Amino acid sequence: MSMGLFDTGVLRMRLKAAEEKVEAFESGEKYVQMQERFQAAFREQNARIRRLECELGRAHAQTVSVRKKWSEIFDDVYREANAGKFALRKEIARLEQRALEAERQRDAALDRLRDKNHELYEVKAALYEAEQKITGLTARINKDYTNSSKSSSQSPNHKAISNGREKSGRNPGGQKGHVHHERRRMEPTQTVAIPAPSIYKDDPNFKETGSTVRKQLVKLHVGVEVVEYSTPEFRNRTTGQRVHADFPKGLKEEVTYDGTVKALAYLLNNECYVGIKKTQDFIKEITGGKLALSSGFICSLSKQFSEKTKQERDALFLELFSAPVLHADFTFGRMNGSQSAVMICAAGDTVLYQGRPKKGDEGVEGSPLEFYDGILVSDHEAALIKHGSKNQECMAHIKRYVINSTENEKGLTWNTMMKEWIKDALSYWNDVHDGGKESAEKISGLEQRYDEIMEKAKAEYEYEPPGEYFKDGYNLYKRMAEEKERYTLFLHDTTVEPDNNLAERCARKFKRKAAQVMCFRSQDGVDRFCDGLSITQSIKASGGNLYESVTERFNIGLEV
Repeated sequence: MSMGLFDTGVLRMRLKAAEEKVEAFESGEKYVQMQERFQAAFREQNARIRRLECELGRAHAQTVSVRKKWSEIFDDVYREANAGKFALRKEIARLEQRALEAERQRDAALDRLRDKNHELYEVKAALYEAEQKITGLTARINKDYTNSSKSSSQSPNHKAISNGREKSGRNPGGQKGHVHHERRRMEPTQTVAIPAPSIYKDDPNFKETGSTVRKQLVKLHVGVEVVEYSTPEFRNRTTGQRVHADFPKGLKEEVTYDGTVKALAYLLNNECYVGIKKTQDFIKEITGGKLALSSGFICSLSKQFSEKTKQERDALFLELFSAPVLHADFTFGRMNGSQSAVMICAAGDTVLYQGRPKKGDEGVEGSPLEFYDGILVSDHEAALIKHGSKNQECMAHIKRYVINSTENEKGLTWNTMMKEWIKDALSYWNDVHDGGKESAEKISGLEQRYDEIMEKAKAEYEYEPPGEYFKDGYNLYKRMAEEKERYTLFLHDTTVEPDNNLAERCARKFKRKAAQVMCFRSQDGVDRFCDGLSITQSIKASGGNLYESVTERFNIGLEV
């Protein structure tokens, strides 16, 4: 109810206000008020416009002035800039010219430098090649028995082996207090009694001691004994056939030499390395001219001895084939101007020589080594090391190769270290072989040193690769690094010798003959000599009398 009264009041007030406005408009009073306010506002805005126009005029004048001054300044700056730009362009052109000239001079200098570097490289390359050639030639010249497998007799600069003993200052010969070695007394074939002098026998001041003083005079008699067999001959009257009793077996010729004659001639020629002519002359001289052997007869003895001893060589073959450790090597001789090889297999006191046209696989074929399954000791011969279940390479050869490396690769240290290692390793083996105890600790230490030396060699050759003309040291390192077991087997098995000196000592027997004959006439000659050498070395190793033993073998088939 109260809200309705309030709304009616408001409406009445609004109505009254509206009526008053209508009255004002109708009377024109309102229009007059509005016009006055408009004119007052118009005048105010007009005055403001005039004021702004004045400010605009002043601003325009300032703008024109500033623009004029700016234009003048710009013109000055532009002129200066153009002048500077021209100077800069000129300077740039000059600098560019200088740069072009500098580049040209640089290119020319670089070309000259490249030419000089090329010349220097060629000179250095030529110098390096010359140094390598000198090193290679020096190594070849200095290669002897001390630093290679070459025989000492073949060394052009042969040096005497120095005696490492210190001089005592004493006179040569037997020293005071040494045991006197008298000549061995023999069984006398004749005795001569010397009567006592009467000066001693009749003097009562002298009395016999009961002892007899004896001295022997030894004579040598070389005589020729000829046994002649004879028997009546009969002729068949019907057939004309001539017959007689059988002679002892082996007497086929009118004159037959028995084993004593053959053994003497054979040993002089093959064991003592006396030439055939000298053998003929010597035998003729010692027999008073009674025994004159022909050269053909002496030459035939090698064949005869070879044929009569074939079964013994077969036994030697089997003995070597079954040996737990076998030494093998090749040696060489001349045959009709070309090279002929000899295969040597040895174990202990047993040795077998086999003549071969050439070395390599063909040389091994038919030898005990061909199917050998034991431990092989040899040098670095490709045809040899492929045989055997295990291999021990000759450390004597390795030592020589190491010495060769130290002499020709002086900037390296691994070779000197390896030389000392070989010395210590051999010393250990000798101690054990002479009755000392084996030491796993020492073996381990030597193995570790070996590996360290190989690592040292690897680092040194990577830093300084081997030259073109001397690669022996590098090749040795590669072999020893890749095949360690072949160089250390003797440390683990003391029954294995660390070197191949056994086979090399056997090789010298053949080399002496090869030097004496200078050149064999045929391969058969080489083969026959090797056959006989195998037997004579076996006889000497067994302690038998060489002359008597050879005589017995020549007498095989001769029954008298």
